[in-house]
Amino acid sequence: MAWSIELLAAAHRDRLLSFEERNREYFAQSIPDRGDDFFAQFDHRLHALLDAQEEGTDLFHVILGPEGGQPIIGRINLTDVDAGGASLGYRVAEAAAGRGVATWAVGRICELAVGSYGLCTLTAEVSHGNVASRRVLERNGFRVQGSASWDGGTGVRLLRSL
Repeated sequence: MAWSIELLAAAHRDRLLSFEERNREYFAQSIPDRGDDFFAQFDHRLHALLDAQEEGTDLFHVILGPEGGQPIIGRINLTDVDAGGASLGYRVAEAAAGRGVATWAVGRICELAVGSYGLCTLTAEVSHGNVASRRVLERNGFRVQGSASWDGGTGVRLLRSL
């Protein structure tokens, strides 16, 4: 395993767009599709993410694979960073699914959250039907704290104290 996590940067643009395009249908099986506007406005959206990251409200990361050129095989983000806590979200490419990437990345981001970002708690929400993602979170010490709902679905809210 030679995966790595990097803080999102403008230099990731082409690889990130390719990752999102290649996995669009796969992601739409478990989360709402981002729609055509996401791709049409990709550069604007990327700059907005980088601006939020610079302001310190969000920390966006890419998960890089071991192959030459370091393709992006996932994303893992800490959003709504405030008062020692943040919300965790992630997605892994279809080609990398089932290989332990998500479990490793969640564990690594927990280490970064406390060691590099000074956070004390992370929360995550997962749909009832996304059993694999819930398992990844629970393997990394997250515990169910209650129910969650959002546009297009319901699920559970999990918490991890770091």
